[in-house]
Amino acid sequence: MSWLLATLAYLLGSLSFAILLSRLTGSPDPRMGGSGNAGATNMLRLAGKKLAVLTLLGDVCKGLLPVLIADLAGLSLQQQAWIGVCAVLGHLFPLYFRFRGGKGVATAAGMLLGIYPPAALLAVLAWLLTFYLTRTSSLAALIATPLTLPLLAWQEPAALLPMSVLTLLIVWRHRGNLRDLFAGRERHF
Repeated sequence: MSWLLATLAYLLGSLSFAILLSRLTGSPDPRMGGSGNAGATNMLRLAGKKLAVLTLLGDVCKGLLPVLIADLAGLSLQQQAWIGVCAVLGHLFPLYFRFRGGKGVATAAGMLLGIYPPAALLAVLAWLLTFYLTRTSSLAALIATPLTLPLLAWQEPAALLPMSVLTLLIVWRHRGNLRDLFAGRERHF
């Protein structure tokens, strides 16, 4: 059952709401403009608030839904977390869009919401505070994601390994942003 749900989670994660919404509305392909990232932040830059919010909601839901299904199927918390990781992998490397996806932050937030809501709340609050202070989405993601690990280690240790892997993936996907941050040329809002 867990392998089937993991596969379905990857396929669901491969639905890129940024790309689909841009095609449906005639907006620019997010992979071709702005930061080149198929995610909510770039949709805000290219297509406005409404499509950015819809992208964010879609990306969060595709991380949350597989975890909730895994929970209903009676899988352990760790199995649920690995299934959530598969959804994020689908977002990062979408089967339907030549494996060119987003950076996985919103989908990871959805996964966290299903695994342990206080960790998702901590991540969202850290992201919002960092973004408010710096106006830099990538820095907010790079601070918020690892910040959940100590809380998970303390409250839900079964989810720690999958979330640690996910954190490394998100940091790796932000490697260009890290270079730009250190060079002082990262995009700000």
